[in-house]
Amino acid sequence: MSGFSGLNSAYTALVAARAGMDVVGQNVANATTEGYTRQRVVSSAITAPPSVSPRAGAGVAVDSIARLGDGQLDARVRLTAATAGYTSFRAGALAAIEKGTHEPGEGGLSARLDAFWSAWADVANEPGEAAPASVLLQTAGTLVSQLAAGREALTTQWAQARSDAEALVASANDAAARFAQLNVQIRDGLAAGGSVNELLDRREVLAADLSATLGATLRPQADGTVDVVVDGDALVSGGTARSLTVAGDRTYSDAPTASVRIEWTHRTGVAVTVSGGEVAGALSVLGEDGPIRGAVNSYDAVAAALVETVNGVYAEKNVPYKFFDETAPVTAATLRVLPEQAADVTAGTGALDGSIAESISKLRGTDAGAGRVWADFVSSIGTQARDAAKASELADLAASTAVDAQQSGAAVDMDEENVNLLMYQRAYQGAARVLTTVDEMLDVLINRTGVVGR
Repeated sequence: MSGFSGLNSAYTALVAARAGMDVVGQNVANATTEGYTRQRVVSSAITAPPSVSPRAGAGVAVDSIARLGDGQLDARVRLTAATAGYTSFRAGALAAIEKGTHEPGEGGLSARLDAFWSAWADVANEPGEAAPASVLLQTAGTLVSQLAAGREALTTQWAQARSDAEALVASANDAAARFAQLNVQIRDGLAAGGSVNELLDRREVLAADLSATLGATLRPQADGTVDVVVDGDALVSGGTARSLTVAGDRTYSDAPTASVRIEWTHRTGVAVTVSGGEVAGALSVLGEDGPIRGAVNSYDAVAAALVETVNGVYAEKNVPYKFFDETAPVTAATLRVLPEQAADVTAGTGALDGSIAESISKLRGTDAGAGRVWADFVSSIGTQARDAAKASELADLAASTAVDAQQSGAAVDMDEENVNLLMYQRAYQGAARVLTTVDEMLDVLINRTGVVGR
């Protein structure tokens, strides 16, 4: 090794060690930064040119700063995030529906129905008396009000779910625009030969967000950009981002005119199939076969059963009297009690006859009655809510496991960084020692050769 080549080798070693320490410092500073992927210096030996006589080497070169991510683990994170987003939205919606039933408990409709049937039994025991008839009307009014309130809560929940869908789509559009900007910066940075690791980290965070929201998939391109695909079409292509919108009915309707759907803003009228993520969960909740509309129909079915069975007793007795109004389409929102005062309540076919009231009181346990309809609904929604909660729990566990696997390779390990820092410090000290030694040797050769002994 000649003196000047030794200086170059030591200098390149100093540069490489310094680069390693800088990268370690950056890793430590970003240990808690969301989405940050640890980095490492990639170096290689500089070989001597073929024309030069054989020698040990010409130093060390810093080839690149590697981003220690794993594409397969990143893809798994996105896939599990899409499933977790879908199941989470559905589980939340079903839990809200179940909570709104207030079952079991004194605030539930079952208790109101029991009180209603008991009030009829009291009227049967004291036909013609004002007190039990007044209690009946009060109990019936409470039952009707609770049915209407429960239905209204569901329609409000539907409107909120639609609003949530709009917010999610708006957030996805914003993320897509930022994703496109990062695509341009990464493409330009790679073309210029620079490091784009931090930009890649930011883009990967946005990709995970878009997967959790829309179930989007990625399609890498040769120039370093990545397309974001939804329903086979690109939401993001290179530096161009398209946008989505929520179309369809804005408020709950018993006869929907346009189902809620996702459309491209540049191609309205064509529905976009969103198969995963929170938006897909919202659409499944808002659909005509969704749990909210099913719950509304169940409330209406309870109201219809009340009208059919209670008024049906009077029809069987050939009494031209109706307890519930049948003039309007019967729903939980339109159900209305006709008698306005105790004297208007007909308990039987005669003044002291309580046979009709007694027959109505016995509707409590009938299979076709309102109680059975309500019990079936409560049982069904409870099962659906538990199944959805379990599915969400499992999806969250899978997503968490995927993130842990990703972070096991990408996250900053402080112990490892300390070891690497010590290694680079020792390398720097060794290179500096070599540099000093060669410098002193050259000083002697240049300035003191031929002078010794004078």
